Amino acid sequence: MRRDRLAAAPSLADVRALARRRVPRAVFDYVDGAAGEETGLSLSRAAYRSYSFVPRVMRDVRDVDTSRTMLGKRSALPIVLGPTGFTRMMHHAGETAVAHAATDASVPYVLSTLGTTSIEELRSRVPHWDPWFQLYLWKDRGASHELLARVRESGCDVLVLTVDTPVGGLRLRDERNGLSIPPKLTPATLMDMAKYPRWWSNLLTTEPLEFATFRDSGGTVADLVDRVFEPSITTDDVEWLRGEWPGRLVIKGIQSLEDAVLARDLGADAVLLSNHGGRQVERGLPPIELLPGVVEALDAKTEVFVDGGVLSGADVLIAVALGATGVWLGRAYLYGLMAGGQAGVERVLSIFAKEISTNMRLIGVTSLDQLDGTYLSR
Repeated sequence: MRRDRLAAAPSLADVRALARRRVPRAVFDYVDGAAGEETGLSLSRAAYRSYSFVPRVMRDVRDVDTSRTMLGKRSALPIVLGPTGFTRMMHHAGETAVAHAATDASVPYVLSTLGTTSIEELRSRVPHWDPWFQLYLWKDRGASHELLARVRESGCDVLVLTVDTPVGGLRLRDERNGLSIPPKLTPATLMDMAKYPRWWSNLLTTEPLEFATFRDSGGTVADLVDRVFEPSITTDDVEWLRGEWPGRLVIKGIQSLEDAVLARDLGADAVLLSNHGGRQVERGLPPIELLPGVVEALDAKTEVFVDGGVLSGADVLIAVALGATGVWLGRAYLYGLMAGGQAGVERVLSIFAKEISTNMRLIGVTSLDQLDGTYLSR
């Protein structure tokens, strides 16, 4: 029945509606929400909506190639499933479901430091997953060094350093909902349990919901970030990391042209223009606005990715036309995870794949390399 409902969902908005009916409000709001009055998220969506396509017609578009080489590896779509925390809170299968779906669809998936499945466990459960790992630098640098060693031993060669989280953003929905990690059985949550018995049953009968990388899970998300993560990260720390890490390095959370150039100069193989989905700086500039200038400023050796406000295949093509190597998704696939576990993530990826290939044909291109700014109007 769940797969039938997912199959009948033609768009991400429909999957989001399913997700909203399947999980408690606090869980849905954690995924759906942003910082403060959520202006940053609204601005990102408005930025994508401000673009129109300029189609070319009378072209043979029977066969289109939606694949893209990203960080030396071919992906079936110009999409990366980005790192998200507390993933088993959205669905008890968590990161395992996401990794299976990504691997089956031949797109990368990045495991988070705040993941609820360890990198060793995920490699064991999904042997064909090509591991990418996202790192927050901790106040305890010894622990950071040990974690890097584990990541290397797991066969990972793409490390993603997040630099936009010196403190936790003001997530007002989480505060209003009293969200804690793990969820607490208060009178309010017990009342909510009656509405979502399957979610609560899965939570209570599977392994405990906790962080796989460390054991510090009391309080809200913002409380955790403030206790554990390093608020004084500087270029010296990035240089240290570049010396420690022999593989490819992506710096995530770049929000200005100057910092994009700095990241390249510090040895990053790629930058991810990101305002954390509007979840950190409330009124941050939409990353898509930065994209053309950053692509122009950086040499071709430094790949440029973008995230934030991407909710359709058309959005992905806009980013590629503006010069992005690829687009990272967060909320989009978590809607699928909440709606139906692995099958839900698979459905979201199939929706994006169909939207990308259909729009490529309609605007008159057969490969992503053909896209440029001449296919857009604003």
